[in-house]
Amino acid sequence: MWRGKIKGPIIILATILILSVIAIAAEQKKEVIKPKDALQYVGQVKTVCGKVASTFFAGRSRGRPTFLNLDKPYPNQTFTVVIWGRDRGKFEVPPEVLFMGKVLRLIGESHKSLLAILLKLR
Repeated sequence: MWRGKIKGPIIILATILILSVIAIAAEQKKEVIKPKDALQYVGQVKTVCGKVASTFFAGRSRGRPTFLNLDKPYPNQTFTVVIWGRDRGKFEVPPEVLFMGKVLRLIGESHKSLLAILLKLR
């Protein structure tokens, strides 16, 4: 009696599940680059993965940026993540404290002039 009513939703749910698994598998195959290789991909959207070696909050500078330096501490960093002051309130802990020593995996466009990803938070 109830089997006919459940069959349609189960097929829809199974289809969604299969498509989700396919999407996750495709996402995992995306190329992840090391911070030191970012110059090869300037202007392209890539996933960069590296460990935060040093941080600095420039609270007195225009835009109040926070810098997260990957792989090596400043001034020898290979890549820098920039978080603007307007986005600091989106973190419960200041980003220079929160991310220090952590491995970050970021998706963004590398900019040659900064060798950085400008982190845009929603």
